[in-house]
Amino acid sequence: MIRVAAVGDIHMGPESQGTLRASFETLPQCADVLLLAGDLTRHGTPEEAGVVAREIKDLAVPVVAVLGNHDHHDERPEEVTAILRDAGAHVLEGQAAVVTAHGARIGVAGTKGFGGGFVGRCAGEFGEPLMKEFVRYTRRCADGLLGALKDLDERNCDMRIALTHFSPVADTLAGEPAEIYPFLGSYLLAEAIDTGGADLAVHGHAHAGTEHGMTSGGVRVRNVAQPVIGQAFHVYHLPTRAAPSAP
Repeated sequence: MIRVAAVGDIHMGPESQGTLRASFETLPQCADVLLLAGDLTRHGTPEEAGVVAREIKDLAVPVVAVLGNHDHHDERPEEVTAILRDAGAHVLEGQAAVVTAHGARIGVAGTKGFGGGFVGRCAGEFGEPLMKEFVRYTRRCADGLLGALKDLDERNCDMRIALTHFSPVADTLAGEPAEIYPFLGSYLLAEAIDTGGADLAVHGHAHAGTEHGMTSGGVRVRNVAQPVIGQAFHVYHLPTRAAPSAP
């Protein structure tokens, strides 16, 4: 059994330095990996990224993260990414990382993702160039996630996790105003997850949403935005895939 700790939307700034460190230092007692589901900062400044970096530096468990929309606000996501990577985190955008625990290989495929809505009530690549680019950006994120999941399939992982900031399903948005669903996630992310295959999908972004959901293909989805889970992180227990029987 692998223990996956996850949280998103911690929105850290200089005055919040140290608020999560004590909790994160307990991770080796209850978890094998920490997933950060975006919106780690308030405005995406290098100063705020440094606060996050000090919270996660030298933790005794591997840290895998994606950025969120807040982490892009200052238009310096590359600097934010570099600061977090210098602190030891795997920061993913259309990429995959494999970490190990108890001899098991845990594969994480990540992207920030984007909006667009869900089947029956979604934006389409039609009309003005800006509208088409909106949907194409989401599609590029979903394609990156699919490619990362396929990469993990070739790397002999014992489990695969899809990590995003925006939601792949409407289930975990319950509690948010229906009018803003198109800005909270996209069905294209769920299509990538179902096509590529995953044991769990984790996201943030929807502060007033619901923790539990599922893709149409049966992949469990968890909204780990801190306002939803109400704690420093939540731990999910995943069974490793059974080894093939001897002939």
